Amino acid sequence: MKKLLIANRGEIALRVMRTAKRMGIATVAIYSEADRNAPHVRFADEAVLLGPAPSNQSYLVMDKVIAAAKQTGADAIHPGYGFLSENAEFARKVEAADIIFVGPKPHAIEVMGNKLAAKEAVADYDIPMVPGIEEAITDVELAKKIGDEVGYPILIKAAAGGGGKGMRVVENREELQEQMERAISEATSAFGDGSVFIEKYVTSPRHIEIQVLADSHGNVVHLFERECSVQRRHQKVVEEAPSVPLSDDIKTCSEPAAAPEKEAEEEENRPFSLKPNGPKSLRDRMGEAAVKCAKACDYLGAGTVEFLLDGEGNFYFLEMNTRLQVEHPVTELITGVDLVEQQILIARGEKLDFEQKDLKIRGHAIELRVYAEDPMNNFLPSIGTLDVYRPPSGYGIRVDDGFEEGMEVPIYYDPMIAKLITFGSSREEALAKMREAIDNYHIRGIETTLPFGRFVVGHEAFVCGDFDTNFVKKHYSPEAILAEREEEQKIGALAGALVFEEVLSQLTVPE
Repeated sequence: MKKLLIANRGEIALRVMRTAKRMGIATVAIYSEADRNAPHVRFADEAVLLGPAPSNQSYLVMDKVIAAAKQTGADAIHPGYGFLSENAEFARKVEAADIIFVGPKPHAIEVMGNKLAAKEAVADYDIPMVPGIEEAITDVELAKKIGDEVGYPILIKAAAGGGGKGMRVVENREELQEQMERAISEATSAFGDGSVFIEKYVTSPRHIEIQVLADSHGNVVHLFERECSVQRRHQKVVEEAPSVPLSDDIKTCSEPAAAPEKEAEEEENRPFSLKPNGPKSLRDRMGEAAVKCAKACDYLGAGTVEFLLDGEGNFYFLEMNTRLQVEHPVTELITGVDLVEQQILIARGEKLDFEQKDLKIRGHAIELRVYAEDPMNNFLPSIGTLDVYRPPSGYGIRVDDGFEEGMEVPIYYDPMIAKLITFGSSREEALAKMREAIDNYHIRGIETTLPFGRFVVGHEAFVCGDFDTNFVKKHYSPEAILAEREEEQKIGALAGALVFEEVLSQLTVPE
C-alpha cells in the first residue's frame, strides 16, 4: 500500500491521514465544494473535488470516489465512518476496481448491516439475545401477540437501521399500531427498507460495546469495552473506557461496606464475577462473545460488537458495526494500540503482532462529542461561522477535529465539530481533566454541546458511575444547566467579594 484515499471528510479524514503519513503512505483527500478550504484537504498530499455540497452529489457517489482513486493512483481506500463505510456495494466496487478496501469483506458488511441477519449469523454461537421475534413483520395483530408474550414495554426496530432511526418504544398494547406504523415509515424513508422486528425493551440498560480486531490469518482479539450509555435520541454523546460495572477496581462514590458474612454469601450466589481479571469475569465473557460474533461472519479488520447490559449482569447482543467507531480514541488511549494503523496492516495482509494475553488496560479515558447543536433548545442544529475556535491542549488531552477559526459549519453534514478526549491514570483524573478541558474549550459564533458535556461530567450520577441509557431523560434539562451557571456565578461573586475585602483590609489609609 503506497497511496491511500480517504473517502470521508473532517476530523476522521485527518485522523486517518495522520497515521497513514506516519507509516510512510501518501494520502489523497476528496472534498465537496462546501469543503474546498477544509483542513483535511490541505493536509493531504493530493485532493480531488467530487462535486456540489450535498453528500448525495459528492461523498456518497461511489463511482466518483473510485474514479478519484484511479485518477491519483491510490491503491487503497479507507472509508472512515458514516457515508459509505458500511455499504457492501461500495466495498465490492472497490475490490472490483482492484483497489484495497481498508475494512471488512462485503459479506460481513452485508450480514452485520441487517440486524435480523446479524442475529441469525451469531445464533449458533451461544450468544445471549434479547427476547423477541427474529424475523421482519408488518402485521400489527401478530405484533400485538408478540408483545403480549414478551411483555411490555417492547422495542420496535428497523432491521436495516441505525442511529435511532426506525426505532420506537411501545409502553402498552393500545399504542402499538401507531408506533409500528411510524417505525415502518421512518425506516422506509431512511433506509429504503421498512422491515421491522420486535424485542423486549430492557428498561434500564447500559450500552456496552467491545472493540475487536481480526486479521486474514484467523486471529481475532478484543480490546476490551467502551461505556456508551449517555445518549440522546439513541445517539451516543459521552463515552468512556473502561466501564464502571465491569471494573471493580474503579473507585467512585463511597458505599457502606457489607458485613464479611453477607459479602461472602452474595459472592457465592452471584451468577457472574465483576473482577476484571477473573477466569469468568463479566469483561471476559463479553469479550469472548464479541470474538465469536467476529468469527461468525468471517470478519476482517476493526469492528465493534454492541451489547445491552442490565442491572443483574445479564448482557444481550445488540448489533455489530463493521467499521471504525467515532469513539475509538478511548480504546486507543487505554490500550496503546493505534486502531487505524492496525486497519491498514490487516488490509495489507499482515498478521496481528500481539495476542489477547498481551493486551492490558492502563488508565481511563473519556470522550465528549462536541456538536454544533443548542442544548438549551432541544439540541437543534446551530449553523454559522466559528468566530472563535480555540481547543484546549495539554498532557492527557486529545482533540480530534476538522475545523479552524473563521470556518463555517455547513448544514449538509453531521453537526459534529470535534471529539474531546481526556486520559488519566484513574477515572477521577480523567474526569477532572475533562472538566478542565471543557472550561478551556472556547467556541463563539455558534452554540455547541460543550455546556451539556460539562453538565454530564459534573453530575453526581455520572461521577458515581450510577447511570444507564436513560441518563439524559432522567437528569438533563436546559433548566439544570441554567441552575448550574447561576450557582457558579454566585460562587464567583462571593470569591470576588472576599478577595476585595482582603485587599481593602491590607490598604494603609494615610493620616
